[in-house]
Formats: sequence, C-alpha cells, structure tokens
Amino acid sequence: MMKTINKSAKETVKEVWQAFVGIGRHFVRTLDHMSWPAIVGMCIVIALFLTILPLAITLFIGVLIAKLAINAFGAKKQHG
Repeated sequence: MMKTINKSAKETVKEVWQAFVGIGRHFVRTLDHMSWPAIVGMCIVIALFLTILPLAITLFIGVLIAKLAINAFGAKKQHG
C-alpha cells in the first residue's frame, strides 16, 4: 500500500505532538540518568546561553546599524 503525502491538518498536528512527546520522554530519561552536579552544570550552561546569546545578537545588530548609518550619512571621501 502506498503512503499518501497529503495529510490533513489534524494528522499533521497529531504527528507533531507525538514528536514533542517523544522528545520530552527522551529528555526525562536523560535527566533521570544524570547526577545532581551534572544537572546543576547543565542549568548553568543553559542560563548563560539564554542570557549571553541575546546580548551578543543585540550588540551585533547595534554595531551593524551604526555602521550602516555612518556609511549612509557620513562624510563622503574624496578619491584622488
């Protein structure tokens, strides 16, 4: 029997939900096998990632906008 590629929205949502549940179960099993110091370390790494990454992206965008503004409105250099 051939598998159809046309799925209804309900089937797609069900498949996505099953994928999330599978990921959640895998995550819980992984946490169950980790020691307390490893869990604390993982939490610290996640916290650092969630605080430093947005800061780095914001600074990058700010510097990029500043550079574009300087190039757009700055004095034009004379080539000679």
